[in-house]
Amino acid sequence: MELLHGVVRTYAWGSRTAIAEFTGRPAPTAHPEAELWLGAHPGDPAWLETANGKTSLLDAVAVDPEGQLGSAVRERFGDALPFLVKVLAAEEPLSLQAHPSPGQARDGYNREDSLGVPINSPVRNYRDRSHKPELLVSLGEFHALAGFRPVARTIELMRALAVSDLDPYIALLSGQPDAEGLRALFTTWITALQSDLDVLVPAVLDGAVAYVRTGAKEFAAEARTILELGERYPGDAGVLAALLLNRVTLGPGEGIYMPAGNLHSYLHGVGVEVMANSDNVLRGGLTPKHVDVPELLRVLDFNPAQEDWLRPKRVRDGIETVYETPAPEFATSVLSLDGGHLGHEVDVPVRHDGPQILLCTRGSVLVRSNSVELKVDRGSAVWVAADDGPLRLVADEPTEIFRATVGL
Repeated sequence: MELLHGVVRTYAWGSRTAIAEFTGRPAPTAHPEAELWLGAHPGDPAWLETANGKTSLLDAVAVDPEGQLGSAVRERFGDALPFLVKVLAAEEPLSLQAHPSPGQARDGYNREDSLGVPINSPVRNYRDRSHKPELLVSLGEFHALAGFRPVARTIELMRALAVSDLDPYIALLSGQPDAEGLRALFTTWITALQSDLDVLVPAVLDGAVAYVRTGAKEFAAEARTILELGERYPGDAGVLAALLLNRVTLGPGEGIYMPAGNLHSYLHGVGVEVMANSDNVLRGGLTPKHVDVPELLRVLDFNPAQEDWLRPKRVRDGIETVYETPAPEFATSVLSLDGGHLGHEVDVPVRHDGPQILLCTRGSVLVRSNSVELKVDRGSAVWVAADDGPLRLVADEPTEIFRATVGL
């Protein structure tokens, strides 16, 4: 077990304070900090604080895959850590995006390789061969657009805006109130001529303004989000796409699970993400980055998002709260130490013999493994190799620890 130090990625939508304050660094920072990567992805591997100095987690796994990952994980996923942990801080909305399925990721990666697209090219869609299901758990209040909304509810929203320019599209959905209707409407908007968007988007924004001014509550969050996106990205088809997606607000500890093909955009807030070890993103708008509409349409799932994706079930078992998600690459839980647990050594439930990443999000804890004892404060993380469990914890103040392991 060693302390694990993440790598900060700076994107324009990030925060100059959130990740810095979380990790105990001076704020504000010179550039917006969007993500803190804690994993072994080749794009930005975290590093271990070892007795021999600084070591890349990617290199540590490559040198000793059996000791770091364990035989069961190697048999299922090969000699690579199958999950990635991130801290995400969204000060502004992220791009409208979706992630590919395993087959789509493999095919896309091989296709771009055969075309000679450099792995770090800004126009490359597939940077690895993995799919990217992901779970985001909010550390405060978090806002998102996540998955297609049931068609009937979308029709109600569009009618509530009272925009005559939307009437043909309401008729389209009313005549085909299913996934194929959503596909037809989304495709129409995302491929529309800019001259058409320059008429329709302002009309929708005017409708949103009028709706907000009425003081109506039913679709107030949706209308305000449309206005925010329209201000940041005038004339962008993604503003229209937002009409089709679930507008979700998370409280602390609540999560969103996004499987392959689900269109989403994280709007604002700070959360912990656990995902398959991938950096594959297909963008559809709300961004100055590369947008590949045909490829996005190839991977999208137009079925309305399931409720257990938008609000994954949480199961409490002793000190551990487990988020139930189907991805085999990762499992996510929170270890909570408070009340009668304080001041006493507490065993961490044994899920399996694979590797773990622990990230302290509140308080401070002493973590004991077979080989070492480490103090872990808020914003700090540890890597626990497969051959270094079981774990025991001691905390003197209320403490929460995110735990990422391989899925069962």
